[in-house]
Amino acid sequence: MFSQDFFQKLTLPDLDNVTQCIRGLSRSTVISMGAIAAATTYYVAMRPKALPPICDLQMQSVEIPGGEFIHQSVLLNGDNLLTHFYDDARTLYEFFLRGARVSNDGPFLGSRKPKCAYEWMSYKEVMERSENLGSAFLHKQHSKTTDANIGIFSQNRPEWTIIELACYTYSLVSVPLYDTLGAEAINYIIDKASISTIVCDVADKVKMVLECVKDRKHTVKTIVMMATPSDELVGRGELAGIHILSLREMEAIGKANYRRPVPPQPDDMAVICFTSGTTGNPKGALLTHANIVSNCSAFIKLTQVNCPLGPGDVHVSFLPLAHMFERVVQGVMIVQGARIGYFQGDIRLLMDDLSTLKPTVFPVVPRLLNRMYDKIFGQANTPLKRWFLDFAFRKKEAEMSKGIMRRNSIWDRLVFKKVQATVGGRVRLMITGAAPISPDVLTFLRAALGCQFYEGYGQTECTAGCTMTMPGDWTAGHVGAPLPCNNIKLVDVAQMNYLAINGEGEVCVKGPNVFLGYLNDPEKTAEALDAEGWLHTGDIAKWLPNGTLKIVDRKKHIFKLAQGEYIAPEKIENVYVRSDAVAQVFVHGDSLQAYLVAVVVLDPDFLSAWTKRTMKVDGSYDALCSRADVKAAILKDMVRLGKESGLKSFEQVKAIYIHSEMFSVNNGLLTPTLKAKRNELRQYFRSQIDELYAGINKS
Repeated sequence: MFSQDFFQKLTLPDLDNVTQCIRGLSRSTVISMGAIAAATTYYVAMRPKALPPICDLQMQSVEIPGGEFIHQSVLLNGDNLLTHFYDDARTLYEFFLRGARVSNDGPFLGSRKPKCAYEWMSYKEVMERSENLGSAFLHKQHSKTTDANIGIFSQNRPEWTIIELACYTYSLVSVPLYDTLGAEAINYIIDKASISTIVCDVADKVKMVLECVKDRKHTVKTIVMMATPSDELVGRGELAGIHILSLREMEAIGKANYRRPVPPQPDDMAVICFTSGTTGNPKGALLTHANIVSNCSAFIKLTQVNCPLGPGDVHVSFLPLAHMFERVVQGVMIVQGARIGYFQGDIRLLMDDLSTLKPTVFPVVPRLLNRMYDKIFGQANTPLKRWFLDFAFRKKEAEMSKGIMRRNSIWDRLVFKKVQATVGGRVRLMITGAAPISPDVLTFLRAALGCQFYEGYGQTECTAGCTMTMPGDWTAGHVGAPLPCNNIKLVDVAQMNYLAINGEGEVCVKGPNVFLGYLNDPEKTAEALDAEGWLHTGDIAKWLPNGTLKIVDRKKHIFKLAQGEYIAPEKIENVYVRSDAVAQVFVHGDSLQAYLVAVVVLDPDFLSAWTKRTMKVDGSYDALCSRADVKAAILKDMVRLGKESGLKSFEQVKAIYIHSEMFSVNNGLLTPTLKAKRNELRQYFRSQIDELYAGINKS
């Protein structure tokens, strides 16, 4: 220990010396020292801190005793599965009432005209319009027990949500239609759901419905158009026995014949969501208020600590409202009293909408993220730019590994600020789902955007999601742990050697978010739901040591090669699409052939830079696609990725065909949820596939 004398001797002379030194310093030096002190103070104040995780990230789910290998979220702490988060919000109508209350009748639904600011309707305005519209539905003889289904055929816009809320207010059921299904499927849905009233956004959709029901027996009695229909269109409707009127006219009918709300119960039907499927007619998934409320509530429970939402938040609505992913996100925003701003309807103008709206909540799909990623790296077109981008990313990735997620670092200011500006500059919560995403893409964009960025997994039949990544776990390559609203178990898929005892198998889901079945289709319902209420997803996964789930395969599309080996093409496609130059891949094989072949679509935004970097070859997109040496280089890169990802030799493609047009919904090769329509792809490329096999067998 030091004596008191020591401190006296040490301190006093030192203070004198310091004083003398300071007096002798130049003014500029003092200023410099002040700047250093200020910078130090700023650094200490702004030093990044990791938000505390809401659970032990090394144990995100626990196995329930009983021998079935059932996993449950650790957030439940042994409690029952989550059915609701707020006691006063157990139906979607109560979600709306709560949102109006906590927002203090704040702005709710916003839209904009080109080059204009967003205009907002308040919660009170929306409530009045939805009650008028719902009263009109009742006046038209719709009721909870008779003719409850209301068709909605529209792009995302405020009127869609008003119609949906009108249904919820009066215990009616919304049934989305979308034109990408085609006329035949729309016919099927109208008949299957016995829809008598359809609300359309534009005249073209009204005409499409009229064509669908032309010269045949149908149930449609009323078409409500969001704009004013022309006299000619009204006349065409009369010839078909259908009353066509505007939304404003319908609301006026309701105002003149006002009825008090008829609130639904949690177990009442809310939505019949028709899933497109890759084959056959669409199936109408029956979803109750309790299903949707439990799914929304699970999301709220996961995010409430580190990223709570409230009336100050703004959501950009551009993902189709005909799908449950977007509807669940909107449900979360509504119950929190937040705002929803709709895009202009043209995806090409989305960036302009984002910069005007400046959303704080931004749900996305992998396809959009892949384009963002390719665009960023496409602009890093010199070795120095690429090195600096990689360096900045590694610095932010190192922070993420410690649980730090921010957008105020020096690397954000120097490199990533422009990336963040493209999504409005205020986004603090993002979630991706609906399809697999490359871990590299997800990790990079998490770092670049610097916000809470979650990945979820699920399907319509479990409302939307059944797993989601935890706050603070910014690792990629998995889809998170079970949501608090459902349990998950993996069951054996013996023919593919996936066994539950090894922590692998088909994903099965059970909980209040699991649907009731398919509309008037007991056979398909029995295929999806077993006797104990477990939903069989058709996806194959494995448990990771930390209790998260990794999707590894797809059961539905497996086939055998001639030598008897089972192949899951989607797993292989997800590996190959990681090639920088590849945008889309369709892997094909059959039991008469010993090898796999593939149709590959190259990325038009990235191909030229890739060939310059790897082959020292330049040219137009079409010219590069037609070159044999480019095709050989692409195949080599795909096989390399296959080896690195552990594909077996029989899982690697032997030959590829380069196609220059993207698979899309418009050309009939993708479903509206952007899944490959494998039968259509097989037929479309039949001649090219045959040529590939002929070439292999000849060599």
